Amino acid sequence: MARENPLWGYRRITGELAGLGYRVAPSTVWAILKAAGIDPAPQRSGPTWAQFLAAQAKTIVAADFFHVDTAFLRRLYVLFVIEHGTRRVHLAGITAHPTGAWAAQQARNLLMNLQEQPGAVAWKFLIRDRDAKYTAAFDTVFTAIGMRTIRTPVRAPRANAIAERWILSVRHECLDRILITGPRHLHAVLTEYIDHHNGHRPHRSLNQTPPNGRVSCPPVTDLDTAGVLRRDRLGGLIHEYSQVA
Repeated sequence: MARENPLWGYRRITGELAGLGYRVAPSTVWAILKAAGIDPAPQRSGPTWAQFLAAQAKTIVAADFFHVDTAFLRRLYVLFVIEHGTRRVHLAGITAHPTGAWAAQQARNLLMNLQEQPGAVAWKFLIRDRDAKYTAAFDTVFTAIGMRTIRTPVRAPRANAIAERWILSVRHECLDRILITGPRHLHAVLTEYIDHHNGHRPHRSLNQTPPNGRVSCPPVTDLDTAGVLRRDRLGGLIHEYSQVA
């Protein structure tokens, strides 16, 4: 209990144990903690990074860049934002020449579009790396709506693992299997893939539901009359399946 709850002192732990039916004197709990090398509550370390992310998931978004090489040997850069709580992805912009001013403008455009949507989530934290394209103007866009920017440690991609995992997914399931000709083509491909990701693709962390949720489907009881429809996305590169109405 002491390790899982850094703010709990020995008296708080004594009370929790009493609620479980264990009658232990506070001095006994104190002696056990001391023997285990656990410092008093005010001197213990705070929550780990993983614990912080899990507790604040609904209010955290992460921003990241990744690049795509076209069929004509031109490199394009993609800026996106992903919500930790829902895994919902938002495409912020695509360019061949990313700059700090461009990134800040894409952030403004994204927030303006999201604020027009009903039920927009009130974000509190933005996780980003230390890329030079994230300027003070970029951070100001988010701090202006009450968000706090958290920069990951140097060369620590695991600190932004959810964004990095989505980059792996979009490459493996889409971009590594299609030739991109230019910015317009890339925008169309990513828009359709993100629509598939948000609206249909199941996620283990969401109990096999997509970020936007899924209409509940009654269990199949008669295999002879049941039917499945297939919807092709990106020219058949990705398939979506649904029950026949």
